[in-house]
Amino acid sequence: MKVLDDLISSLSADSGVRDSVVVEVYTTAFWTAVMTRNWGLASTFREEHPHHARVRESGNLRGKPALELAEYVKSDNPMEVSIGIATINSLIDIDETKYAFENAFNILAQKGRGKNIAVVGHFPWTPMLKDIAKNLWVIDHRPRGDDLPAEAAEDILPQADVVGLTATSLINHTFERLMELCQGSFIVMIGPSTPLSPILFDYGLDVISGIKVVEPQEMLHCITEGAIFRQVKGVKL
Repeated sequence: MKVLDDLISSLSADSGVRDSVVVEVYTTAFWTAVMTRNWGLASTFREEHPHHARVRESGNLRGKPALELAEYVKSDNPMEVSIGIATINSLIDIDETKYAFENAFNILAQKGRGKNIAVVGHFPWTPMLKDIAKNLWVIDHRPRGDDLPAEAAEDILPQADVVGLTATSLINHTFERLMELCQGSFIVMIGPSTPLSPILFDYGLDVISGIKVVEPQEMLHCITEGAIFRQVKGVKL
């Protein structure tokens, strides 16, 4: 995807990034964490039968040039893409003076009151949007309850005024098609996988909502013990 090329190119322009190497890589049940200049997180995606897929050079990723590992985002292996996204996130220096510490739910609720809201990806707070929206659609690759299947995006997203878009769309390489379907909507990218890079604004996003790791050991203790995101400590929204 062009967006992934652009993210890597924007980082490559920084001499500090070009000299960065991979210090740590953790791939856990739900989260992948990589340390280069900083710590970066991404959702862990895997094949339906993960024992059939392998991560290239697994066991030898530490010490690699960080930009080389970032190129894993272009892989067809979802686990490698997760590692690549986490690496990209670890290379982005987050200047806290340029960010608001806010929950994406609050933004969607404010912008979507009385309007059609679509959320791509199932988040714990999505049911709370029902009382706010004119219509609420939740689209997920693995639908539950009233969720719609991924195929519904083609019909639903063009009807939405406000869209919450999971950052895992970068991992499963659906981002650019989903953005085409959302034209004219107010779009928020959501989730710890979100690269906090202004490059994403060039693709039509209005808000990018991710995380910053502020207490690495707290974060690692949580993700290596199987924590879902609500249980992960040591990060700022």
